[in-house]
Parts: sequence; structure tokens; C-alpha cells
Amino acid sequence: MSDSEIRQAEADDAVPRWYVIQCKGGESFRAAEHLTNQGYEIFHPVLQVQKKRRGKLEWVSEPLFPYYLFIRLDRLASNWRPIRSTRGVLKIVTFGLSMPVPVSDALVETLLEHGRGEEDATSNVYFRAGEAVEITEGPFKDLQAVFASHKGEERAIVLLNLLHKQQRLEMPVSQLRRHE
Repeated sequence: MSDSEIRQAEADDAVPRWYVIQCKGGESFRAAEHLTNQGYEIFHPVLQVQKKRRGKLEWVSEPLFPYYLFIRLDRLASNWRPIRSTRGVLKIVTFGLSMPVPVSDALVETLLEHGRGEEDATSNVYFRAGEAVEITEGPFKDLQAVFASHKGEERAIVLLNLLHKQQRLEMPVSQLRRHE
């Protein structure tokens, strides 16, 4: 290795990069909290989903990657030792090598952008019962309805006023958007 290649490698080591942490089962939120408290820069992408609890649908935060989170470190200045013994952390992902391999910055930036983005009316396919929706495709396109319930992840039941009576209609969730 030439001197310029060694200097370039050292410079690359000093640049903070994103790495993947594997968490213990169900403990990614705990690991993220403890790593953040230790001063590490953490990215733990979550999404809001509806879950049935005690017979009612509730919105809850779930990890996008249930057993993983991202941590930003540089090879020279960051203290890697406490990470392993942090509550909720299983290991730093190494991809079969002895040294952790950084994740593409572009991948993490894309996830960060989607996480920061303003949620528009069509981006969340989960609707609440009683919410006004508009049908965007099919024979009932542009008609307003009332969302009744989800039927699986991709189907929904809506109430549509037809012939002066509310009719139950099953359709793909992708054909609905919130009525403004």
C-alpha cells in the first residue's frame, strides 16, 4: 500500500458512517434509548400502525426493522466498547468480517427523508373508523364514503350512500384517500 493509499484509508476512517446494531428480541426501543443516553447518534426508524388492544384499534409505534437500528460512528474518534454491553444491544453487525461494515449513506439518508417527510393525506393507508374517505378508482371513483373497518392489510369496508341507504362496500385500501 502506498503512502497516499494509507492516508486515504485513515481519512476514510475519520469520517462518521452509519453502522447496524442488532438488538435483542423486542428491545430495539430500549437499546435506542440507552445508546442515545450515552451520547451516540442513533437512527431507529419507526412507523405508526393500528393494533387491536382490548377490543379497540389503537395507533402504536413499531420499528421498521424490528431487531435493528442504525448508529453513526467513526472508526478513530468514537468509543465502540460500551455499545456491546448496552442494554438491549446484541451486537454490531459485521457481515462475516471481524470489523463492522458501514451501511450506504444513501440508504440511511433515504430512510431519514421518508421519516422526516410531512405525511400527506394519501401516504398513510391506515384509516380510522368513521373517517370521511374518497374513492379514487373504479366504478365509484370520486364518490365520498365513510370508512368502516380494515379487512386485512389490503382491503377495507366503507359505507357508501346509494339509493338513499348506506351500503357496505369492500374494496382495496389503495383506492381510498382521506377526504379533505
